[in-house]
Amino acid sequence: MKLATLKNGRRDGRLVVVSRDLTRCTDASFLVPTLQAALDDWRRIAPHLEALGESLEHGSVPSERFHEHDAMSPLPRAYQWADGSAYVNHVELVRKARGAEMPATFWTDPLMYQGGSDSFIGPRDPIVMADESYGIDMEGEIAVVVDDVPMGASRDEAAAAIRLVMLVNDVSLRGLIPAELAKGFGFFQSKPSSAFSPVAVTPEELGEAWDDGKLHLPLLVDLNGKPFGRADAGVDMTFDFPTLVAHAAKTRPLVAGSIIGSGTVSNKLDGGPGKPVSAGGVGYSCIAEVRTIETIESGAAKTHFMRFGDTVRIEMKDRKGHSIFGAIEQTVTKYEKGA
Repeated sequence: MKLATLKNGRRDGRLVVVSRDLTRCTDASFLVPTLQAALDDWRRIAPHLEALGESLEHGSVPSERFHEHDAMSPLPRAYQWADGSAYVNHVELVRKARGAEMPATFWTDPLMYQGGSDSFIGPRDPIVMADESYGIDMEGEIAVVVDDVPMGASRDEAAAAIRLVMLVNDVSLRGLIPAELAKGFGFFQSKPSSAFSPVAVTPEELGEAWDDGKLHLPLLVDLNGKPFGRADAGVDMTFDFPTLVAHAAKTRPLVAGSIIGSGTVSNKLDGGPGKPVSAGGVGYSCIAEVRTIETIESGAAKTHFMRFGDTVRIEMKDRKGHSIFGAIEQTVTKYEKGA
C-alpha cells in the first residue's frame, strides 16, 4: 500500500491512497482525514485502506492524477522525529572532518538525535535559507513510521510496530554544527526542517527488498542533475531499523506516527572511504562525506556546500527501474523576510 498527503490549504493535508505506479490516487478522507489519524487507529483503518488500494488498481473507484508537486510530506508534522546514525561509516568520516575522534562504542550503541517535527518541508518545495555560509547540505536517508511502541520494547516488538517506510532529506547546516555541538547540548539551529518522499509505503509493498529490518536498494541522489550518490541502503547498515526503534524506546514509549530515521546512507569501498559515481564508485548521500575524502586525499575540500539555485533529487527505484516513493526534489532559495 502507498499513501500520500495532498495539499488542501490545511496544515495536515488530505490523505490519499496512491497506485503502485504512482500515476493515480483516490481520496481516503471518507475513511480517515489524515495519515496521523490513520496511524492512531491503524489496526482498524489499515484493512480498509488496503482494500481501497486494490480497488484503485482495478479501476473500480474514482481516481485522479497523482502529481508529486501537490504532495506534502506524508506526515506534514509529527509527534516525534528521531534520527539515528545507522551507517557508522558516515559518522566516522564526518567526525574526522571536524577533528573529532570516533569512540569505539559508536559501533555497538546507536547515535540518535531528536529533530524538530512541528513542520516538515514538502518533497518538491524549496529549501529556504537565509545565508549560504551556513553550509547547506542534503542528507539522503531512509525512515520508518511506527505504531505505538512500549517503553523498553524488544527488537522483535519494535520490528512489529513498523508501519510505513519513507525517504528523507535531512537538511543539515554544516557551518553551524561544530559550534553548536561544542556547547554540549546537541543540535538545534543546525538541523532545520527535513523533507520526506511524496509517498509512504508499507513494508509488505516493498517485497524482498525489505528484509531483516533493512531496505536493500540503492538510494539515488542527484545534485544539479548529475549522479552524486548510489549507495545501497542495505549495505554497511550497522544498526537495522528494529534496533533503532528499540533504542529510541529504551526510556520512553513512542506514540503512533513517530518517525525514526536511518541517518545518511553510506557505503564503504574495499574497507575504506568510497569514491565518486563519476569515478566508478557509489558516491555519497551528503556533501560532507565527499569533502572529508577530498581533505584526506588532497589536504583540502574542493566541493562546496549547496548554494542558492542548487537542486537535489533523492529517489529509489525497484529492480525493474520503477520509482517506489516518488522523488524528493528541492532547490535552495534565499529566505526573504516578509516574502
